[in-house]
Amino acid sequence: MKITFLGAAGEVTGSQHLIETDGRRILLDCGLFQGHRAESFKKNCRFAYPAESLDAVILSHGHMDHCGNIPRLYNKGFRGPIFCTSATADIAEIMLKDSARIQDEDARYLSRKLNEKHPPIEPLYDEEDVRQVMKQFERLDYHEWHDLGDDLRVRLLDAGHILGSAIIEMKIKDRGEWRHLVFTGDLGRRDLPLLRDPDTIEGCEILISESTYGNRIHEKASDLKEELYHILDEAYRVEGRVIIPAFSLGRTQQIIYYLNDLYNENRLPHIPIFVDSPLSTRLVSVYRHHLQDMDQDVSDVLKEDKDPFGFSLLDYVSTRQQSIELNKREGAFVVIAGSGMCENGRIRHHLKNGLEHPENTVVLMGYQAEHTLGRRLQQRDPKVKIFDRYYQVKAKVVQLSGLSGHADVEDFKWWYETSAKRGNIGQVFLVHGEPESATALAALIRDEVDEEPIIPHYQQSFEV
Repeated sequence: MKITFLGAAGEVTGSQHLIETDGRRILLDCGLFQGHRAESFKKNCRFAYPAESLDAVILSHGHMDHCGNIPRLYNKGFRGPIFCTSATADIAEIMLKDSARIQDEDARYLSRKLNEKHPPIEPLYDEEDVRQVMKQFERLDYHEWHDLGDDLRVRLLDAGHILGSAIIEMKIKDRGEWRHLVFTGDLGRRDLPLLRDPDTIEGCEILISESTYGNRIHEKASDLKEELYHILDEAYRVEGRVIIPAFSLGRTQQIIYYLNDLYNENRLPHIPIFVDSPLSTRLVSVYRHHLQDMDQDVSDVLKEDKDPFGFSLLDYVSTRQQSIELNKREGAFVVIAGSGMCENGRIRHHLKNGLEHPENTVVLMGYQAEHTLGRRLQQRDPKVKIFDRYYQVKAKVVQLSGLSGHADVEDFKWWYETSAKRGNIGQVFLVHGEPESATALAALIRDEVDEEPIIPHYQQSFEV
């Protein structure tokens, strides 16, 4: 069996791993590379294999760096099945349609900026590619072995990363011998709101494991609800705005769930809360449809509360005009909007109108990449540029980091130790991590696995 690492190798984007046997060619994930425009487009527009030669894609979850290039695969001739959980299929449809729309808008904008001799800017795919490729999705239940031919069996375990995320377990026949391979996808954390803890495995022959935070310990998620309470309580007293940039998938739903908890506990200050993100609103509908895939805490809440994503103080903003009107609103309120790093979307308008007022608070809820507006706010720059104008940062800026969906050092240690007790773990390949994170994780797990962990390079292949 041959494994070729075609993305998320030595980096944390573009997840794509090709498994080849004497009878099968299967792709694990098909994510978008995200980064510098020219470099990313070059990687995203070409595949290292004929798309039509693939037998199947098995998808771990609906984040764009894992599913975002599947329509391009269809555009280039792939017509095989795409296996994933039901929630992932629903999430992927929304995320891919949004991606196609953004690519079209970007292509139109850039085409207007370029001179006439420049080659036309083309999106990677369009909405019709998304509509067609969604017909190829096949939904698999968690925890059941699915026979996908006489030489392939697949089981999806809960990865605990986002709704619908899966650890992919494969038994695949190669030259008459059954091989046992596991791909963690993005491994989640224990005790996150909404999500079940990651499942462990019963050993395997080959393990492809993420390593994003193999050298870091996260803050506890349970502390974040109390921190939110204190921020909202202060905003209520000083009549300030709370502006929360949040990723549309996962982070926004977790914040709403915590605020709903505070409401049910009669502790939420009487302050209006607005979710100003059409994408987040569409994704909330998926969460409502898949409540059965969430943790025991959600089941307990549902005994008394039929909707963990709705309460009287919460409104979902649907139109652009409603969003504009929020910026004219007086008094205390909360607005949750995308994007999480403040680089685009409606959040930039809320920041433009709110940063220069000292009674307001900006709450950063996750990692802020270098050179983003979110990073400049995080490092307390005295002024920041939004829409070609500088604004003084007089609002209070708070960083809350308890909701990262990736396993940290303690989670990895627990997961590997528990899995190794259930069965031997053979050769491990560490992907989806910067080199220092992967190297640290390799040292951490060395005693739990049979072979020295390997950190593959981009496009590197291994015979196993």
